[in-house]
Amino acid sequence: MSFFWKNTFIVLIWLLSFLFWIVVNSLFPLRAFEQKAQSFILWKFWIEDIFVSQNNVPTKEKTPVNLDLFYEAYKFSAENYYGFDTLSEKDLISGMIKGFIGAFGDKHSEYFNLDETKKFNEVLSGDFEGIGAVIEKNDFWVIIERLIAGSPAKEEGLLSGDIIIKANNEELKDLTLIEAVSKIRWKENTTVTLEIIRAGQKEIMIKTITRRKIDIPSVDGKIIEGTKIGYIALSIFGEKTADDFSKTLIDLENQKATGFIIDLRDNGGGYLETAVSILSNFVEKDKILVTTKEKNPFLNKSYFSYGNTRKSLPIIILINENSASASEITAGALKDYNLAILVWQKSYGKGSVQQPFNLSDGSEMKITVAKWYTPKDYGIDKIGIKPDIEIKFLSEDYEKKYDRQLEEAKKVLLRFITTGDKQQTIEEYIKNKEILEKKALETNNGKK
Repeated sequence: MSFFWKNTFIVLIWLLSFLFWIVVNSLFPLRAFEQKAQSFILWKFWIEDIFVSQNNVPTKEKTPVNLDLFYEAYKFSAENYYGFDTLSEKDLISGMIKGFIGAFGDKHSEYFNLDETKKFNEVLSGDFEGIGAVIEKNDFWVIIERLIAGSPAKEEGLLSGDIIIKANNEELKDLTLIEAVSKIRWKENTTVTLEIIRAGQKEIMIKTITRRKIDIPSVDGKIIEGTKIGYIALSIFGEKTADDFSKTLIDLENQKATGFIIDLRDNGGGYLETAVSILSNFVEKDKILVTTKEKNPFLNKSYFSYGNTRKSLPIIILINENSASASEITAGALKDYNLAILVWQKSYGKGSVQQPFNLSDGSEMKITVAKWYTPKDYGIDKIGIKPDIEIKFLSEDYEKKYDRQLEEAKKVLLRFITTGDKQQTIEEYIKNKEILEKKALETNNGKK
């Protein structure tokens, strides 16, 4: 080959390579975004090592995550998705984080993008104006998770598990949780009409509820009329709850209470430290109340009772399917130490601890960082705490607004005060209940 043609061939190869480089880069205009995405994901998987090393705790070296499959999916999307060029980097990053956290399969770990964080904070600022129902959202429904005691929603007969399909004729199914909440909650003295599906009901229920300011103290106590039973209801484990509880407890003791009913029904929890302070009123000093276990065992922590000098009195704890978190810590410790009889239904089963993380753009994520265990090392996450005595509402109780659980709890506590023995009280109650149920069945069969 002549010198001329040889050099011409080299130049041609170089030119084709240059043109190929231009074409490739034109097909992937968001290469910079890919690098940002990769940087974010690698940071997320390595951040725990940074956090641990700051605490001088030894940790195993982690292998970087192989993201080849992700980039393969990204490449196909960038090349073929019709509206890809209209998507913003912010929306893509937000979707990636949501999907990443969603892959945990943990409904208590979640991500709020910048707009959702702002809306969420706006909703929180108006928490005390609304109908008093805590809702959750899945792919299909908006479901009432729990009701706040004394709230308009509870007074109008709404129940945990009710599915809200419309609010003021607006469909809720395709809305985010924040959007659905904004349709239901609003200023006091305004009304919202809800269309509800309830298990066992064939027809859609319609409830019109007047919103109002939800201003319920976290602790409410009294001596039950005609008895010497002290009754204390906790609606939340807040910052001031422990002090208010101690004051209420002292007041009831001064009124010569012979036993206590502590009502934790529909109490979704709150601060772990508040539960520790409340338990310290009953459990001996230096006994373990709860233990949190983290991914790194060097960070596990046990919380101990501060101790007290008060006389031990019989206690009944009322729990239901909405008693969660700090409520379960309280119920679990008192049950483990045989200081209380648990009455009603199995609790919610939230035995995990979440920590919020503020991201650099103002968005927020909260993820589960630990699980907690009772003094006897029972894990209750997704399991709940089973009551010693199970009591169910009857259909007529709703109509007559009869608090069957509280009335039965009084009977159990009076027997507990008499016997002074927890197990004997439980066995006697169950035996008497079986006898009454047998008689009722025989009476019904006789009528037939």
